[in-house]
Amino acid sequence: MAAKLLALACIRNDSYGDLSPRPHYPSMPKYPKGVSAQETSLEGSEAKAMFSVIGMTCSACAGSVEKAVKRLPGIREAVVDVLNNRAQVMFYPSFVNETIREAIEDVGFQASLIKDETNEKSIQVCRIHINGMTCTSCSSTVEKALQAIRGVQKAQVALATEEAEIHYDPKAVSHNQLMKAIEDAGFEATLVSTGEDISKIDLQVDGVMTGNSMRMLENSLQALPGVQAVDVSTEIKKISVSYKPDITGPRNFIRVIESTGSSRRFKATIFPEGEGGGRETHKREEIKQYFRSFLWSLIFTIPVFLTSMVFMYIPGIKHGLDTKVVNMLTVGEIMRWVLSTPVQFIIGRRFYTGSYKALRHGSANMDVLIALGTNAAYFYSVYTVLRAATSPDFEGTDFFETSAMLISFILLGKYLEVLAKGKTSEAIAKLMNLAPETAILLTLDGEGNVISEEEIDSRLIQKNDVIKIIPGAKVASDGFVLWGQSHINESMITGEARPVAKRKGDTVIGGTVNENGVLHIKATKVGSESALAQIVRLVESAQMAKAPVQKFADRISKYFVPLVIILSFSTWLAWFLAGKFHGYPESWIPSSMDRFELALQFGISVMVIACPCALGLATPTAVMVGTGVGASQGVLIKGGQALESAHKVNCIVFDKTGTLTVGKPVLVNTRLLKNMVLHEFYELLAATEVNSEHPLAKAIVEYAKKFREDEENPAWPEARDFVSVTGHGVKAFVRNREIIVGNKSLMLDHNIAIPADAQDMLTETEGMAQTGILVSIDGEVTGVLAISDPVKPGAQEVISILRSMNVRSIMVTGDNMGTASSIARQIGIETVVAEAKPEQKAEKVKDLQAAGYAVAMVGDGINDSPALVAADVGMAIGAGTDIAIEAADIVLMKSNLEDVITAIHLSQKTFSRIRLNYIWALGYNILGIPIAAGALFPSTGFRLPPWIAGAAMAASSVSVVCCSLLLKNYKRPKKLENLEIRGIKIE
Repeated sequence: MAAKLLALACIRNDSYGDLSPRPHYPSMPKYPKGVSAQETSLEGSEAKAMFSVIGMTCSACAGSVEKAVKRLPGIREAVVDVLNNRAQVMFYPSFVNETIREAIEDVGFQASLIKDETNEKSIQVCRIHINGMTCTSCSSTVEKALQAIRGVQKAQVALATEEAEIHYDPKAVSHNQLMKAIEDAGFEATLVSTGEDISKIDLQVDGVMTGNSMRMLENSLQALPGVQAVDVSTEIKKISVSYKPDITGPRNFIRVIESTGSSRRFKATIFPEGEGGGRETHKREEIKQYFRSFLWSLIFTIPVFLTSMVFMYIPGIKHGLDTKVVNMLTVGEIMRWVLSTPVQFIIGRRFYTGSYKALRHGSANMDVLIALGTNAAYFYSVYTVLRAATSPDFEGTDFFETSAMLISFILLGKYLEVLAKGKTSEAIAKLMNLAPETAILLTLDGEGNVISEEEIDSRLIQKNDVIKIIPGAKVASDGFVLWGQSHINESMITGEARPVAKRKGDTVIGGTVNENGVLHIKATKVGSESALAQIVRLVESAQMAKAPVQKFADRISKYFVPLVIILSFSTWLAWFLAGKFHGYPESWIPSSMDRFELALQFGISVMVIACPCALGLATPTAVMVGTGVGASQGVLIKGGQALESAHKVNCIVFDKTGTLTVGKPVLVNTRLLKNMVLHEFYELLAATEVNSEHPLAKAIVEYAKKFREDEENPAWPEARDFVSVTGHGVKAFVRNREIIVGNKSLMLDHNIAIPADAQDMLTETEGMAQTGILVSIDGEVTGVLAISDPVKPGAQEVISILRSMNVRSIMVTGDNMGTASSIARQIGIETVVAEAKPEQKAEKVKDLQAAGYAVAMVGDGINDSPALVAADVGMAIGAGTDIAIEAADIVLMKSNLEDVITAIHLSQKTFSRIRLNYIWALGYNILGIPIAAGALFPSTGFRLPPWIAGAAMAASSVSVVCCSLLLKNYKRPKKLENLEIRGIKIE
């Protein structure tokens, strides 16, 4: 008590927020040394944290805590509340190097974080395109460089897509710093997206004469509500605007730009590159670059090849080439030297820069092997040429054709590789091209009549715009139908082949095709919020995520290049020493070489035949093609981890409602146990259930609407204190009466007696595979409802096919045992777990995993999310909620159960392709290196010249990518095609 009084005695009138005041101590400088206030005043760079501090007894204690915290660099303010044992700290996260909690504990108090306002919501995901990576060694170097940056939580670098996905705290590090780190590691970085929760558009502005005009436009745009940031590139007359689509949109920006200034000379259009175009342009440029390099190298290499390999056998030309210029130096040697030098140092410059950058960061990649191999051949040849020029009797052979042809073949291989790699990402390109180029914008009057229509670029569509969709045209944006009816082909998004009927109120997806009628739709989701953009993002993220099997290649690549260099040197040394000490007969040495040159040829061949690229591309290319094929079939697989887990699945746990059944329950019977008007009974029921998202609740509300036939969207009485008891039912107060709607256990939990009549009806409904629902009004069971949810067509056949694949099927549902067992019998499932709460579903999954099963969970609702996360593979049926889709590893866009089989089958095919790629890549290196080292030479006389070894190395990468591309021909299992023939195609 005395301590509290002492604390209260310290209180003065100058309070701070909701914390009690404190004594003032001179605080340390607010900014760390060398950092100005301007640098730290960036919007959003400040963070706030609340700590619980145990052990403070008076204001002196508070003072010592405050002093300790303020001593840390980067602390803006610290306020200690001794009465409530709390400390509130405002700080700059990029400068606080030590933890605040530790500082408090150092002065003798216990501290724990209550609330940190730099929580996970502030984490952003940014995507950066990286140019110059050749193998897993390069991607590992970039990954390490990014992970070493403070503020980076996770960094993934995908070799196949040449992109990095970085989860970072924007308060601690900017995307420019991330790009600089990549460039410092020796690669080119281009920003793809910053991942901020905003839309972005690039505009080209014509009529701008000066930088002053651009600043004027920038200020005008900044003043618009909803504009987050404006970036100006004066040289290319480009303005990038980041904005909140709920508040503003691109047409507003164009209007502002064109109305700015007195003469109104500015004209704004969408920047030609367009969304996603930058990446495609870069890919095309890279393919062109490799092709150009290859052609130039051919121009120089063909004469080198002819003078060393062909013309030597044509007497007249041979005599001309063998003409001595100085001492033993011939015309042919000078020609080969002159022609191969540009190939080595100008066309082959990329290998030198790649090697330098890799070695500078302590790693070695494919470029190092190529540079070492070609340099050995080139500089030995230079040595022989100089010796020949200075010696009257020196006879040596040059290998200029080796270095030139090696570089040419490797460039050809890289050209074919980037060409093939471009095809692996065709699925994303196709998805991005689904959006139409133009749209018809309607202007409506107050009564909803069309005043005018105008054709606009589809990227200019804003939220709440009304768009006209004519027959045969693509739907320009996500939205809902305001007027008209038609059929829409959604196969390009969902994989569903049959057109879907649409009428007023139905939702439509951007990128789908309108078949017959005219529709007026209201845009609800535009730009980055659209379903199409989200699917593209999901597929892109899937292609970024590494499969666990990729770790195998990453481990090998760490040691691969150094090991190859050692092997290459050892090969040269072994052959050289064997020749020097006459370990093999003189007849083995070709007439145009000596022992040293033969040994050098073997050493170079070993160095250039070893290919770390094929290993690095084995997994990501197959995952890219597999996820792309899945997306086109309506199966969205979230990355390599999901693919790898899905191919092992031998037990599937199915939710019942909406998964095995249609998910649109229908109320089929009502029995009242008290005297009550049916209309009033359903009025109270609907008022309670309208607040629930559960399919059974929707069935009750739909049935109640029959008593209000005159109204399309009736207004129900207000429900107070609404509570949803997940897996059991709901309760609320309507018109001062307590309404409880749910299963038997909910009634028992509320001590409500269940009459015998109600019990009999429940037993009867369960026997008919219907769900019995009890309704209690003011603590008495008033009625029993019977709701039927028909089984999905084809469910029985799908379970049968799974059984033939040795996959066990189990049903886990929150419904009663009678209904669940009846449905399980209909479709052939033997194991049923009924009346399970969400956490019990997850427990069942864990029990199966403990029993040694690889478990997949298939569900559609919020109550399935814990089980979807717990399972080895979570599959969300496409008609399900956003939360279920977020929690799942695989999203089935259609509500077809057979897609479960497609997902498992596709993952098995993809994984077998990955295995095949590894067998090829490893087998190639295991066989190729000994042959290049001369293992067959003693017995067969077969020797692999370096340029052929280089061609083989280039071919191995191309063959791995082509092997992955064969997945594009994937066909669903024949058993599923038979299902469709028998007419069990699901709407």
